Amino acid sequence: MKQILFAIILLSNFSLFAQNQFSKVISKDRVISSYNIEVAYNKTVHILFPAAISYIDLGSSNIIAGKADGAENVVRVKASVKDFTEETNFSVITDEGSFYSFIVNYAENPAKLNIEMKDFLHEYKLGNQPDNSLEIQLAELGNKTPQNIKLAMEKIYGIRKKQIKNISSKQFGIGFALTGLYSQKGLIYFRTVLENCSDIPFEIDFLTFKVVDKKVAKRTAIQETVIKPVRAFNNLTTLDGNSTEATVFVFESFTIPDKKELVVELYEKNGGRHQRFIVRNKDLVKARNVGKI
Repeated sequence: MKQILFAIILLSNFSLFAQNQFSKVISKDRVISSYNIEVAYNKTVHILFPAAISYIDLGSSNIIAGKADGAENVVRVKASVKDFTEETNFSVITDEGSFYSFIVNYAENPAKLNIEMKDFLHEYKLGNQPDNSLEIQLAELGNKTPQNIKLAMEKIYGIRKKQIKNISSKQFGIGFALTGLYSQKGLIYFRTVLENCSDIPFEIDFLTFKVVDKKVAKRTAIQETVIKPVRAFNNLTTLDGNSTEATVFVFESFTIPDKKELVVELYEKNGGRHQRFIVRNKDLVKARNVGKI
């Protein structure tokens, strides 16, 4: 009997030792702080974020939350049950990659009804964000963090030397050109330059990227696929007279099938100075690696 008791005690001590050896305590610098807010049944709390909302998760059914109508960066929160007593929480992720956590309690008259959150990704340099900011990886960005994409776009935007010199459109005093193609795992970057050599401002209506058939026989329906950028840096709405601006567009990686081409079209609002150039697959596959520029 004594031998059995000794064996049990020995095994218990070994189990405790093993737990201490193989389990780790989460340190304070790994914990994301939460904001405390109050909600009511008859009042709505609005939270303004620095970027569009891509994800909202609620801790319980005692609260309801969602994007405000017509606003991509505003979340409205309220109680779905009167006088709930159990504390709950919710989390928000923005498409700029910031993570926000909130602790929620019920109050008949919330102390704050309108709240503005800080833009951590722009106010703090990489590696120096506060603990409320987390570098979220988004699938649409090739599982890269929005901040890393932003840094790559800024780097490409700053390039002055043209990598591509023969893909452009120029008419009516307006020039529109593709000056660089760059690749990163799962992503491709287009650097374009818009030049206005006239005194009349160029107001942009819309810009399209479409993969279309190279040649279409008469009475044959045109097959086209619209390619939409997932991010843009210095996206223009107007270009002043006698000025030049560059823009960087980011796409999920793609190639152009045989007998097709990418048509890029820029339309002037209330005008006719439209621009158009073509990108072929032989151009696309020559994209330079972002890490080598």
